[in-house]
Amino acid sequence: MVAIKIYSKTLALIIASLGLLGCAGSAPLTTAKTEINRIADLQIVDCMLPGQMRGLGNGSYLTPRRPITTTAANCRLRGGEYVEYDRADYKTALNVWMASAETGNADAQANVGEIFERGLGGSPNYEAAVIWYSRAAEQGNARAQFNLGTLYEQGLGVEKSKLQALNWYRKAWGMPEDDFIYQSAAYKEQQMLRDQLQDELKKKSTQISLLNRQIPQLQQQLREQRGQQQDASAVQDELEALRGLVESLEQDQQQTQTQYSSLPVFREPKAIAKRVNNKRDPSKSSKDLKFGKYYALIVGNQNYSSLDILQSPINDATRVAELLEKKYGFAVQVLIDASNIDIMQAINDLNDVIKENDNLLIFYAGHGSRVKTGDVENGYWLPVNADPPPTDTYWVSNEFVTRHLSRIKAKRVLVVADSCYSGLLSDAPGYLFVGDDNQYSEDYIRYKLSNKSRLLLSSGGDQPVLDNAGQGHSVFTRAFLDELESNNQILAGPELFIKIRDKVVDGAKKVGFNQKPEFKAIKGAGHEVGDFFFVPLENS
Repeated sequence: MVAIKIYSKTLALIIASLGLLGCAGSAPLTTAKTEINRIADLQIVDCMLPGQMRGLGNGSYLTPRRPITTTAANCRLRGGEYVEYDRADYKTALNVWMASAETGNADAQANVGEIFERGLGGSPNYEAAVIWYSRAAEQGNARAQFNLGTLYEQGLGVEKSKLQALNWYRKAWGMPEDDFIYQSAAYKEQQMLRDQLQDELKKKSTQISLLNRQIPQLQQQLREQRGQQQDASAVQDELEALRGLVESLEQDQQQTQTQYSSLPVFREPKAIAKRVNNKRDPSKSSKDLKFGKYYALIVGNQNYSSLDILQSPINDATRVAELLEKKYGFAVQVLIDASNIDIMQAINDLNDVIKENDNLLIFYAGHGSRVKTGDVENGYWLPVNADPPPTDTYWVSNEFVTRHLSRIKAKRVLVVADSCYSGLLSDAPGYLFVGDDNQYSEDYIRYKLSNKSRLLLSSGGDQPVLDNAGQGHSVFTRAFLDELESNNQILAGPELFIKIRDKVVDGAKKVGFNQKPEFKAIKGAGHEVGDFFFVPLENS
């Protein structure tokens, strides 16, 4: 049965006008000091535990201190040392993990890479992140391999290369180099790069040809103006500049040609572009695939104390919870009009319930906002007791959610966020590693099933989103519900995203608004190129 926890509100508040956008609002509240302490206790910190006294023969010895990621309350309880978390400064976290990283611990090296990538004092050091990710990746650390792939895909700290990114994703996935799915994706990327380089070569050739035609004209001008020293000097300068430009273009052309020539050439490209029986058989049972148990935390915040009251989150949350429980067998907890403590405590408590092979879906519908610190922009979920922007005292930060997801044992986690600026929960690229025909085969499921996933399906990127236009739901949640309701087979996360993306875009356009959902990994939360699968009860 769906467990619905409803937090009552004092409705002696002014019910503000019901605007279309679920975003921001109007006048502050205060919270007792005990609540501030509870918030601090629920934060995830980098904790240095004391050494343990161990017996050896007739003697004993003290083990070295060891770092862990846990809540501040648990760190204190175990006698650990930590510095209260400051999202603008990661130096304290770096001090905790660096010693273990330097001894060769791959997990610690991946953590150090993530610290450098997030930035010290708001300034990312991508080159240092690449160094530490590479050390961990060479030891087979899937998280570091994935993170390294995202840096290659975006060209951060390394030369941009989607082929290199694909290869690191493949390694994180544990996929052999000759596998069809990888070969298909690599071939498609090679073809795109080949076409791009051919266009560049053609443009450079045209530019060089045009410039070379001008050189004889300038030379003729120079001969005609030899008696006029000032004019001849100007023509000579122009001629030299033109020759320099041609030389520079020829060098660029040669580099592009070298890059083009280094691409692999397939004698029979069609041999890897097609494959028989790549599609799944919807009637096939999934009993031989072990998906684990499914849990969902559903949050619907609608009746705000100090912000505009929304139209659809309670309806969204209630319907999503009912569907996940009845059709997909989720054990569901629902929070309606939840405070920051309610949300943070519920996320923290998941760690005691969910096991290593389980699945977790977190659905949030409500207000969202953002705050810029240095060069970094942070997103937030706004609880019903939230102060209006820019006061963020009682907001739930994306950083809080991310760090808790890295601690939760679940194999697969999907966060579905329907709020303004929800795309800020992840700064990873939205690259989908799929076959060339976007079909999710049985092979795809088997590869993905063994890898951890921390994924985000957001209603929009770094922008406001609609609270209506979905027949009693938001436009995003309406599309989300429709696809899950009509689905009768194993449904992969990317597949769901592809199905709802255009529906959301089209639905938003009908009311004159631009909104585009995003699907990407949540970096810093332990993602290893896994996926999330919706399995209807009849297929389990």
